[in-house]
Amino acid sequence: MAQKLSDNVCFALYTASNALVRAYRPLLDEFDLTYPQYIVMQSLWYSDGVSLKEVSNSTQLDSGTLTPIVKRLEAKALLTRKVSAQDERKKVISLTEKGLLLRDKAKDLKAQLEAKSSMQPEDVEMLRKLCLELADKLS
Repeated sequence: MAQKLSDNVCFALYTASNALVRAYRPLLDEFDLTYPQYIVMQSLWYSDGVSLKEVSNSTQLDSGTLTPIVKRLEAKALLTRKVSAQDERKKVISLTEKGLLLRDKAKDLKAQLEAKSSMQPEDVEMLRKLCLELADKLS
């Protein structure tokens, strides 16, 4: 059994996650985005014109969390939601011109954060892989 709270891997991941979100906040404030909104935008920058379910799968956000985020991004004119031509039950989420321009402006955020962490690129990559492996094994 762990002797103190910081001996728990779940606590270490929790505090690291909170630190990352806090570190991103001033960078994202410049673009008027929250971290969850940034995740959704990144998902669309990688794969535009997709269903809400596809965005949910790529971001790991459930629809109850994702829908309000998408609505806020739509209100900011960064994306649109339209009924699919192939299936009227589906909505297709697409970036607007403003959303595409934001990609170009925000492209250096990841590098800025990695530089701020002072971690070596290979350590960052190892950490990323371990986190994804843990998430996969716990799913």
